[in-house]
Amino acid sequence: MKQLLTHLRAYRRDCILAPLFKMLEAIFELFVPLVVAAIIDRGIEGEQTAVIWQMGGILVALGLIGLACSVTAQYFAARAAVGSAASLRHALFAHIQSLSYTELDQIGTATLITRMTADVNQVQSGVNLVLRLFLRSPFIVFGAMIMAFTVDLPSALVFVVTIPALSVVVFGIMCWSIPRLGQVQSGLDRVLGSTRENLLGARVIRAFGREDAEREAFDDRNRALTALQLKVGRVSALMNPLTYVIVNLAVIALVQTGALRVDNGMLTQGQVVALYNYMSQILVELIKLANLIITVNKSLACAGRINAVFGVRSSMPIAERPAESGDPQAPAVEFRGVSFAYAGAAEPSLAQLDLSVPRGQTVGIIGGTGSGKTTLVNLIPRFYDATAGEVRIDGRNVRDYATAALRHKIGVVPQKAMLFAGTVRDNLLWGAHEGDATDDAALWRALELAQAREIVEKKAGGLDAYIAQNGRNLSGGQRQRLTIARALVGRPDILILDDSASALDYATDAALRQSLRTLTDTTTFIVSQRAASVRHADQIVVLEDGEVAGIGTHDSLLRDCPTYAEIYYSQFEKEEK
Repeated sequence: MKQLLTHLRAYRRDCILAPLFKMLEAIFELFVPLVVAAIIDRGIEGEQTAVIWQMGGILVALGLIGLACSVTAQYFAARAAVGSAASLRHALFAHIQSLSYTELDQIGTATLITRMTADVNQVQSGVNLVLRLFLRSPFIVFGAMIMAFTVDLPSALVFVVTIPALSVVVFGIMCWSIPRLGQVQSGLDRVLGSTRENLLGARVIRAFGREDAEREAFDDRNRALTALQLKVGRVSALMNPLTYVIVNLAVIALVQTGALRVDNGMLTQGQVVALYNYMSQILVELIKLANLIITVNKSLACAGRINAVFGVRSSMPIAERPAESGDPQAPAVEFRGVSFAYAGAAEPSLAQLDLSVPRGQTVGIIGGTGSGKTTLVNLIPRFYDATAGEVRIDGRNVRDYATAALRHKIGVVPQKAMLFAGTVRDNLLWGAHEGDATDDAALWRALELAQAREIVEKKAGGLDAYIAQNGRNLSGGQRQRLTIARALVGRPDILILDDSASALDYATDAALRQSLRTLTDTTTFIVSQRAASVRHADQIVVLEDGEVAGIGTHDSLLRDCPTYAEIYYSQFEKEEK
């Protein structure tokens, strides 16, 4: 809630003016029954047409002024709600960007998307309704009761009984519903998570013929959510009939009391109508207030969920005095007794790794699936922090660098080739840093190094050719080459290719490795399961179950490392057949 209030501070004026104009509207609304009573008693019963016209004019004026106040209040309330929600969403997005991979893995993508969209929208609705109704509804309820006492004291006693009875029904149902609404929101999270997984994995699901199983699993989650919503809805649905029964009983009592007092000459017909109108106003406002409180509680629950994300702190603190550069004479990358375990994992993914990489060398990293190859290279740009030991770049611990300075040194091509909707130029410029040369010549050079120049030249528009989200209008190999070109645009000191040539044919892969050798000042890490991709590296790191099985050149490992020999001969035997 503190986060929300922080973002509302910029809209103090709107937060004051919105309820103020709503209160003005309520005041004018409370005068309407008295004007109607005057029309009946003085105009109709007294047969004074002038009074009817005069009071009718006042009634129209009250309606127009009330409408103007309502529209003005809605403007200020919407302005404050939408503005604060936008500010909150920006702050939440910025905070999520500051989290490390560890926190993102723990929270989950589906949860973060729900917080950024549905939860923020619910908070926005809550702010809007609070600013418009939080003061207005109680004011109308108690104001109508007070006005009823000014009309006739004995008849107004009906209000004294009716309002508590309505409050018990309304707030009793509300208190029962609120905890269940939190459960509904959690159920919605599960359904959204299932939906996201099915959409992202649609091709895999179809490839393995798992449509029916996934549909059944989704139906189970959806049925559980539906059952809970129906349960809450049935109880909530009792509110209207129960409140209308109470109000109609109160109206009967009010009309009976009023009729007797009219018959005795102690009350006029117009005053009875005014009392009835005040009773109707109380009913409407109590229902509005109940809906408001339910919405506010939903919003508070959502605000709590958003605040929980803000409460998550990155497990990778930034150094108090971050370094911008290191010692150019030191090894480009150095691992000193590095071990790493993912959060909640029983076994480490890397154990006691020692590795020194001089500047300009090419390092190949090979091993079976799950051996820790990607984990190793993710420690270099500090996507994760080593749980033991040190990772050093240019002689400095990666923890001592400013994040921007560290990432400026490194170009990363992840396993999954990710491209964004936009032009080729837009995607390549993602790899550029402030101060980098980003003219067309630099972009074409990066494309040529990545063996992607031909792809772009064949497309209509060249650098301005359109790329669909995730590169859906490109093949797997084309996507990979463009992501490599993107990493090369920034001319990084360290280039990490994380199995980023898996979709390339052997000829293109060889041409790519040959072009990368021309980058004599760039230290390159090539992660691959292909022995052919790493055999010409200056040194090769062989991993097996998170431990180093061997470090050396191709020839030495082929002779002394059984794990590498097994990988190499299994692949080349298949090629020879």
